[in-house]
Amino acid sequence: MVGPGLYPEIGKKARDLLYRDYQTDHKFTLTTYTSNGVAITATSTKKADLIFGEIQSQIKNKNITVDVKANSDSNVVTTVTVDELTPGLKSILSFAVPDQRSGKFELQYSHDYAGVSASIGLTASPVVNLSSVFGTKALAVGADVSLDTATGNLTKYNAGLSFSNDDLIASLSLNNKGDSLTASYYHIVNHSATAVGAELTHSFSSNENSLTFGTQHTLDPLTVVKAHFNNSGKASALLQHEWRPKSVWTISAEVDTKAIDKSSKVGIAVALKP
Repeated sequence: MVGPGLYPEIGKKARDLLYRDYQTDHKFTLTTYTSNGVAITATSTKKADLIFGEIQSQIKNKNITVDVKANSDSNVVTTVTVDELTPGLKSILSFAVPDQRSGKFELQYSHDYAGVSASIGLTASPVVNLSSVFGTKALAVGADVSLDTATGNLTKYNAGLSFSNDDLIASLSLNNKGDSLTASYYHIVNHSATAVGAELTHSFSSNENSLTFGTQHTLDPLTVVKAHFNNSGKASALLQHEWRPKSVWTISAEVDTKAIDKSSKVGIAVALKP
């Protein structure tokens, strides 16, 4: 990516290091492919004593991708994505059954010096969202706004700033209608296989701070170990290994250091692809 990217990418590198792939559930994912190229993915997740299931089918034809997901709650979500309508332009149409109010149409445009996304809900009085980022990969500023056309109220307005170079990414964002300020930091240590990150959020209404910091180390091209700790006393660690191409197992654990007598939580995720 040469340009600044879309608004959700501000601070994403730090969020991925600190939170991605951590879980305390048991999850199993299996992907298979039919003879005509349709990808079918089945997922089973155990949370406490409950088991949730999801099956997804994905069809790709040139620049068109159709995803259909059905879960154990009887919800069916369909997403149609068309890439490169013109250079840099992508369209996304999504709708769900039975919740027909969740339908949405979105356009995304990426340029060397801008990233713009606009979406509208497929209802009589839709919610309209517009986000934009301007700048370069090194320095970018953006905003994210949502308008409820039924009430005329702004339901969301956020702003963000990002700075990056070869081994460091820093961002600052104002969220929750200006009520919280988040600063994040991602750094590759001495161009090595180790990265560190931190995220600090201040709430103006409650005058409270939340801080999470963590690290990631690539043991070898197929194995990653991660850990993070926050100011509420919760510590987590993760080990992830790609034991065959595109097939990954992940083990993660969480412990509350302020209630060490309580048992720790352990999550396991296995994803298999042929």
